[in-house]
Amino acid sequence: MAEIKGLSDVELSGKKVLMRVDYNVPLDGNRVTDDTRLRATLASLERVLTAGASLILMSHLGRPEAGRFDEALSMKPVAERLSSLLNKEVLLVDNWKTGVNLNPGEVVMLENIRFESGETENDEQLAKQLAALCDVFVNDAFATAHRAQASTHGVARFAKTACAGPLLKAEIDALAKAFKDPASPMVAIVGGSKVSTKLTVLESLMDKIDQLIIGGGIANTFLKAKGYNIGNSLCEDELISAAKNLFSLAEKQGKQIPLPIDVVCAKEFSNDAKAIVRMIEDVKDDDLILDVGPQTSALYAGFLKKASTIVWNGPLGVFEFDQFGEGTQTLAETIAASKAFSVAGGGDTLAAISKYNVADKISYISTGGGAFLEFLEGKTLPAIHILEKTEPH
Repeated sequence: MAEIKGLSDVELSGKKVLMRVDYNVPLDGNRVTDDTRLRATLASLERVLTAGASLILMSHLGRPEAGRFDEALSMKPVAERLSSLLNKEVLLVDNWKTGVNLNPGEVVMLENIRFESGETENDEQLAKQLAALCDVFVNDAFATAHRAQASTHGVARFAKTACAGPLLKAEIDALAKAFKDPASPMVAIVGGSKVSTKLTVLESLMDKIDQLIIGGGIANTFLKAKGYNIGNSLCEDELISAAKNLFSLAEKQGKQIPLPIDVVCAKEFSNDAKAIVRMIEDVKDDDLILDVGPQTSALYAGFLKKASTIVWNGPLGVFEFDQFGEGTQTLAETIAASKAFSVAGGGDTLAAISKYNVADKISYISTGGGAFLEFLEGKTLPAIHILEKTEPH
């Protein structure tokens, strides 16, 4: 990855700054119910304002129909909440295409950028209109970096100066540390329900890891590929051959894909289901595998304790039900206790980190979701790639 210009590399005094942020936050009517993403940007916003610049913020919110205003997805509640957090008025601007007049130290927020036709298609005219608003474009929204859109990619092409914001830069630096030249041994944990959504991730990780721990429904497909009875558990039969190929690849490269030796089963998928621990050889035809067992947890913990780099994406079981959460809890607590450089990301992973209260013990937590997964796959993220190439005009 080429060097990317950061906010600290740009002269900001007297400049008009357009910043792409990720304020796609949950709303209850006209109230923001979780302002974590807003709070995460406050240091970036203060840096711009104290440098003597004016600031225009833009974000998407939900998935509105392009070209149409939808009051339920207006940025108005977001602007109001941010005003409170900044202790400074943040005006909402919906008619911005003729320009936005601001004095140094002032902040405005554009209306939901996805109300604009052409945003998701990376329309060149829209990108030029956005670029015309500013002297400096700052992308501080890693979660949108895997999409080439007008507010993330196109605007960076046409802005006088484009750079990465502190949140985006920190994300890039953390992921580069974990993947560019990771300290060995490296352990990756990839969980989730379906192999199909993670297959390319699993394949791309093989070059870097020493052990690949697979969990959730993904593990069932791999267990079946090895000939184990998985009962009525979630499985993608059409990907059994892909799982076999991954085992062969691991063997050729001297890598390990350890499988569960015991599992926690139930007869039904419910919060009230009785948890039954079985050795993997003893799974019944009517069982559902919903977690790894204690012996497997201990096996995995042994790998993690020896690791120097850990990448975590996805739970080991249905941790939302406490009786099927012990595998994920042990995993989370072992990673938290490790001295390894650890990176975790993905929606379910963030929920597990929150549930088991280990956020402050993980080296870096990615909020990227799809962008995090595509980075794991080794894909080029267009909104980051454009910043690698962009020089001031």
